[in-house]
Amino acid sequence: MSEERKAKERVAAGDKPGFQPFDPAAIEPYIVKDPEALTVNFARTVEQLGKAASAWLAPRESGEKVDTVAEPVVDMVKTLSKVSEYWLADPRRTLEAQTMLLGSYFNIWSRTLSKLGGQETDQTPDPHAKDKRFADEDWVKNPFFDFLRQAYFVTSDWAEKLVADADGIDEHTRHKAGFYVKQIASAISPTNFITTNPQLYRETVASNGENLVRGMKMLAEDIAAGKGDLKMRQTDTSKFAIGENMAMTPGKVLAQSDVCQVIQYDATTEKVLKRPLLICPPWINKFYILDLNPAKSFIKWAVDQGHTVFVISWVNPDERHADKDWESYAREGVGFALDTIKQATGEEEVNAIGYCVGGTLLSATLALHGQEGDKRIRSATLFTTQVDFTHAGDLKVFADEDQIGVIERGMKATGYLDGSKMATAFNMLRASELIWPYFVNNYLKGQEPMPFDLLYWNSDSTRMPAANHSFYLRNCYLNNTLSKGEMMLAGKKLSLKDVKIPIYNLATKEDHIAPAKSVFVGSKSFGGKVTYVMAGSGHIAGVVNPPDKMKYQYWTGGPVKGEFEDWVKKAEETPGSWWPHWHEWIKAEDDRMVPARKTGGKMNSIEEAPGSYVRVRA
Repeated sequence: MSEERKAKERVAAGDKPGFQPFDPAAIEPYIVKDPEALTVNFARTVEQLGKAASAWLAPRESGEKVDTVAEPVVDMVKTLSKVSEYWLADPRRTLEAQTMLLGSYFNIWSRTLSKLGGQETDQTPDPHAKDKRFADEDWVKNPFFDFLRQAYFVTSDWAEKLVADADGIDEHTRHKAGFYVKQIASAISPTNFITTNPQLYRETVASNGENLVRGMKMLAEDIAAGKGDLKMRQTDTSKFAIGENMAMTPGKVLAQSDVCQVIQYDATTEKVLKRPLLICPPWINKFYILDLNPAKSFIKWAVDQGHTVFVISWVNPDERHADKDWESYAREGVGFALDTIKQATGEEEVNAIGYCVGGTLLSATLALHGQEGDKRIRSATLFTTQVDFTHAGDLKVFADEDQIGVIERGMKATGYLDGSKMATAFNMLRASELIWPYFVNNYLKGQEPMPFDLLYWNSDSTRMPAANHSFYLRNCYLNNTLSKGEMMLAGKKLSLKDVKIPIYNLATKEDHIAPAKSVFVGSKSFGGKVTYVMAGSGHIAGVVNPPDKMKYQYWTGGPVKGEFEDWVKKAEETPGSWWPHWHEWIKAEDDRMVPARKTGGKMNSIEEAPGSYVRVRA
């Protein structure tokens, strides 16, 4: 049946093409009913906005806070200027860019006029149809909002194309420019403004602006909570408490150093694997992502499978830890934990897990152990860990010489990087999901966010010691020294080829922090056998995926050889969690069992798990 005949049949059936005829009821929700109440609430909104401004100004006037915002903005302007220079340098290119955008606007205008006239328009699938920001039906039904939506996508797509097609700029500059364009596009989306978002507009009219009063009150509270910076709430933090309904797996803190506490968890099985399991989490976040609650806890699940689990709980550092570097974290963290395990269990041989940057540290420590003849760690599992940073994703945007210099100057003044800075960087990687929806919900709708354990953990940020963080940025993101065999630690030049123990290297398909391709490439750096596994979902959900939920899937394949894309094509997909697959891998390496161990053995414990270090908030 032809498209013309289909259209005629729809019209005959009363389903007219284009926009529906004007219906006074459709604009009713957009008409202000009580101008006086709206005016009063606008005044109250301005009053709350003034309190927010005061909360922002106070620490700056007292000298407690010094802004470094200008430098990142300068970098953004410099980067985007290089793209502009290419398009403006040649009048023909300038005309081409203008024609490209104006032609797209004309097409939108033509389609809008056709729909207003009740005519059938081009039915090409909309590539942005599934964008959750534009879920309200008035984004399509209402001519004004439909035009705004289309114009927004056309403009943002055009800006991204200008970056992609600009010749003569280096790839790092292109990467940064593309990232900045996405940030700007996320910020100026019409969904973020009252007069250009149909849902916000209706809610403001319906409540006579009460939503804005509540929202600006929350804004003032969040700036005060951030001591002059916006600490945007993503969840109802009052519903969670560490050790009460999070990080609940029973255990004891057996030892502590300047940089960490070492926790052992109580056995739940009559027999346990002979080799204890040591988990080295990232210090950029807190370890209880692996122990959110009993239903999601990897730690509890591992204990229930017969592992004697030890976890490093990193300190939340302050100015006293300014000089703690990677060697400190390797010696006083990983090495200290291995010594504690020997004291508590009498075992020399250990299985180890490293998560994210904790896995990068573990890998570097293993390379150091390889040179020193330390054979205590007999297998290593890496969760979403990069050792080769060639394909490290959008975080590389923040890691060039100029920007690292800015970060180092800020850390020199305090001795650490404030946790909010790293949290903001991570949120910017997915600004359309992790920043602007909360901005709209909290400050424009005036709604408290719902309780969500994962977002509580995400907001529980940690500081980074100056020496440690500078070493990480320069050696990993900037110079990629670990994969090149050039990283210096404890006076030794490290080579991952010295790591000859079996490696289980887990990547996640949608990871925006440690891309699956980056993890795959890094797998080739090790000197022993590597089992590469790719799980579904992203950096957190792909890892924290209990088997009984039957969510996502994982892929296994042959040796880590050739190109990542070829490996993926040949890989075998298995539904559900990768956890049982990993457990079988561990047992295949050494399945000897011993009677369950008493927590701590002959050691005296310091306190109950999860310990005091993890409770310190930044």
